[in-house]
Amino acid sequence: MSYALEASHLKKQFGNFVAVDDVSFNIPEGAVFGLLGRNGAGKTTIIRMLMNIYLPDEGKVLLRGTAIGQAFRNRVGYLPEERGLYKKMKVLETILFFAELKGIKDQEVKQRALDYLEKFDLTDRKEAKLEDLSKGNQQKVQFICTIIHNPDFIILDEPFSGLDPVNTNLLKDIILELKSQGKIIIFSTHLMDFAEKMCDHIAIIHQGKMLVHGSLKDLKQEYSQCNISLVYQGDISFLQGHPMIEKVEDFGQFTGIRVRQEEDVQTLLHLLVENKVVIKRFDANDISLHEIFINLTANKSNKINSGTQDALVMEVEHV
Repeated sequence: MSYALEASHLKKQFGNFVAVDDVSFNIPEGAVFGLLGRNGAGKTTIIRMLMNIYLPDEGKVLLRGTAIGQAFRNRVGYLPEERGLYKKMKVLETILFFAELKGIKDQEVKQRALDYLEKFDLTDRKEAKLEDLSKGNQQKVQFICTIIHNPDFIILDEPFSGLDPVNTNLLKDIILELKSQGKIIIFSTHLMDFAEKMCDHIAIIHQGKMLVHGSLKDLKQEYSQCNISLVYQGDISFLQGHPMIEKVEDFGQFTGIRVRQEEDVQTLLHLLVENKVVIKRFDANDISLHEIFINLTANKSNKINSGTQDALVMEVEHV
């Protein structure tokens, strides 16, 4: 497989706090790659090492086999979690300013900016000051600023923050359109449903360490054995404590059940029928990314528990 970006044994330490500890992953060409983890897991620090904003204490990042440098940064569009727009500037003026920072200043980029403003239903606000826009509209403007220079790599840190469902869907469509153009898209999030719907490949980070990475399809296949997704009506409380049941996870609209052995799947189905549970969906060997994430991280002890360390995590993740 051809890799666009390779991160190898990355480590970053701030004082006595190790924010990223021996993290490695590969991002294939043409992929939507999800960097997943809880708040404070180290995702933003990793992104900043990919961007060459932070230099790793150990390890390296390769762009198609060559160490990253300023040339890579010029080919990247980066949407940080902490937004950084100039509130007194006007919308169109801001977008053209960010394009100029990337060395682009012509009529074509202005037309591209106007096209994006139309897509995001912001044409009538192009002369408005950013401080007069809603948080969601400011987020849309910042996204346009991220992609206005037509970057090859697009890095999005919590891109759906502040957006309503309609604009979330619009942003999702534009991200997938960019993917179809061959862009490499990396987005960091703690929202597993977005990641599951959009990502080809993922990496799960927990307390600075890599737990798992690879093709989402392959990971789901690996972790779905002995797992059942159930939609039902009735009472399944009798499953709690049953010797063949390893875990029951209630998500409200559906329930994830993990049995101890693969042959227990059919036994479970018969048991539900015998107890007059109305089964609306019974998917064997099916597991959500949310369930994988919970299973991987649930038993990990939280080593970041002092006030000093908590403050340092906030600094690492949000500065």
